[in-house]
Amino acid sequence: MCLCYNTLMTTATEMARIEGTTKYRKSVVQTASKTKTGLEVLKPGNNNKKLGYKITKGRWKGKYLYSITLEERATCPRSCHHWDDCYGNNMPFAKRYSANSSLCASIHSDIMRLRTKHPQGIVIRLHVLGDFYSTEYVNFWGTMLKAWPELCLFGYTARWDDNIQSAIHTQLNVRYPTRCVIRYSQNQPFNETSSVRFATDESFSGDSFICPEQTGKAASCADCGACWGEHSTKSVRFLSH
Repeated sequence: MCLCYNTLMTTATEMARIEGTTKYRKSVVQTASKTKTGLEVLKPGNNNKKLGYKITKGRWKGKYLYSITLEERATCPRSCHHWDDCYGNNMPFAKRYSANSSLCASIHSDIMRLRTKHPQGIVIRLHVLGDFYSTEYVNFWGTMLKAWPELCLFGYTARWDDNIQSAIHTQLNVRYPTRCVIRYSQNQPFNETSSVRFATDESFSGDSFICPEQTGKAASCADCGACWGEHSTKSVRFLSH
């Protein structure tokens, strides 16, 4: 029985790699609806102990942390170095939102609700799973940043050397340097010329710091802030899951 179970799980993972989907297809939500929090797609950071909720350090102190989870692989470039071993493979209970025509409308609805709840502002983690999947989606986040000066974004992307990466850099990071820090998942040190910041794996030996949450130096992202800190130009290095 154990052998059969492992064989089935291996098959599901391999099919996900080939077809560019999550292995947990029943977890993908096509049409969002309001949850008990009153939100459609955004989740409070305290749903994830690694994220935390109220920001306690740095220039975003006092804001509240939220996150969004998209379908891994379906929104990611195949060049991602975690295409095969994505940690979404071990997250069967995560609710993943489909990148369809109604997604941005749901996010916008949530942000409008949170503007009233948190006038001091919020920070959104992009993305727990998934990635930026189009330039239009990147531009949507630029529109949200322009519409609400108290909104901040941080996260990581496997996009590199394509139109989506260019849009992230020019429309988000460069245009809103104090409010948006999207790091590129590349084993590279900070680029002083372009002010590009990176997130690396544990094999990287250049100028970097290990994620404080992973080493126990910080309880959560909300209690750390190193990745989006004003003076944090080093690459952040993540230990293997």
